Amino acid sequence: MPELPEVEALAAFLRERAVGHAVARVDVLAVPALKTYDPPVTALAGLSITGVARHGKFLDLDVDGLHLVVHLARAGWLRWREQVPPRPARPGGKNPLGVRVHLDDGSGFDLTEAGSKKGLAVYVVRAPAEVPGIATLGPDPLDEGFTAEALRGIIRGRRTQIKGLLRDQRIIAGIGNAYSDEVLHAARMSPFKIADTLTDDEIAGLHEAIVTTLRDAVARSTGLAAQDLKGEKKTGLRVHGRTGEKCPVCGDTIREVSFADSSLQYCPTCQTGGKPLADRRLSRLLK
Repeated sequence: MPELPEVEALAAFLRERAVGHAVARVDVLAVPALKTYDPPVTALAGLSITGVARHGKFLDLDVDGLHLVVHLARAGWLRWREQVPPRPARPGGKNPLGVRVHLDDGSGFDLTEAGSKKGLAVYVVRAPAEVPGIATLGPDPLDEGFTAEALRGIIRGRRTQIKGLLRDQRIIAGIGNAYSDEVLHAARMSPFKIADTLTDDEIAGLHEAIVTTLRDAVARSTGLAAQDLKGEKKTGLRVHGRTGEKCPVCGDTIREVSFADSSLQYCPTCQTGGKPLADRRLSRLLK
């Protein structure tokens, strides 16, 4: 799933390639992906892209005052084309193409989504806050106002596991499953630790891990073409998606906890005092 660093890089990429160009037309192949009808998507035709922003994991193209907002969900992606096929693409079958945006110079981009479980969401709105997911976003961890003191105020009183807190977009915007694993590894903290039990020193360390991890990931992605961002993300991850490999810090074996539709990875030595976390799903399978 594209998270804050990848969406930030996509926004920077589109600022270089798309800003200043007019939208020629927008083809919607996956009709369920289009979440709004007023203004209609056809209203974008002839208008110019004047800016590109990021709100959490949402990508926001300012099109002469209207906003084309995209959430790529779990398996969505943006594919840039220097030359977009002029003929409309055919929907259906295994075609991953959801939306195609044509620009006035013949270039443009596709919004695609792999797999059968669809979550790609596209909105045409007059203001970004009209998108429900943006209206309820928590603070952005790359904003100057996101200080250790601000994080302390967020955490205090929350009796929830820290992994879930980091992933909750209403609490902190932009962090998903992968980077929450990376942040907690950098902070040397168990993903199951209850947020309200963190000491002030642990909160300060967690804040440092959040900001450093995300800024480093953004820096690695800056300047890359859209098609290279997935590979850069995978290469840069130290524990997420690396079950069974050696921890790059201590050499212990990276472990996994599985859930119904996701999993987390962690290092026992670095994060849980050497003790493996209970994986109830795996335990049921073994029984």
